[in-house]
Amino acid sequence: MSTTRQLDGRIAQGWGGRTPNGCHVNVVLADRGSPTAAAMMTTYAAPAEGFTSILVSVGQDQPSDEAVHPPTLMVNKTRADPGLIAGACQVGIAQGVLDVVAAGTLVADQETLVFVSIRLGPDADDETAAKHSSREATRNAVGEATTGRDPAAVQRLFLARDRLAHPFYGGD
Repeated sequence: MSTTRQLDGRIAQGWGGRTPNGCHVNVVLADRGSPTAAAMMTTYAAPAEGFTSILVSVGQDQPSDEAVHPPTLMVNKTRADPGLIAGACQVGIAQGVLDVVAAGTLVADQETLVFVSIRLGPDADDETAAKHSSREATRNAVGEATTGRDPAAVQRLFLARDRLAHPFYGGD
């Protein structure tokens, strides 16, 4: 499959699951060799304590690990259980990206890079729920990045702009 759409720099976000095992992701797509890809690789090559960049790979054991295509880089946005991030969330992200490939809106090649920044709550404790949540969030975000946002959702947000809310904002 090939696509003629320009995906470089496309960005989206997605939610999956519910607290405490729910996930939120931000996704950026990049064309190999682009400035966007260079920025992604800089992030990948410069981990900070507690925030590990991972080339998403799956397999029954480490010797059989295979990188997902298109190459997918993930990093956690908040401190969370490293086992849940590197295990359950990594598998869920791989599945979510491959769901979009299966839908035909993303090509499984080396020409596009997928960057996923994931937030898993600090109280997460269920690896199966975290895997399902990260899959759903990634599928939603990569899907939106490849196909664009639903125009009705854009219009709804525009019309509600004076009544916008956020769970971390308690003003007005």
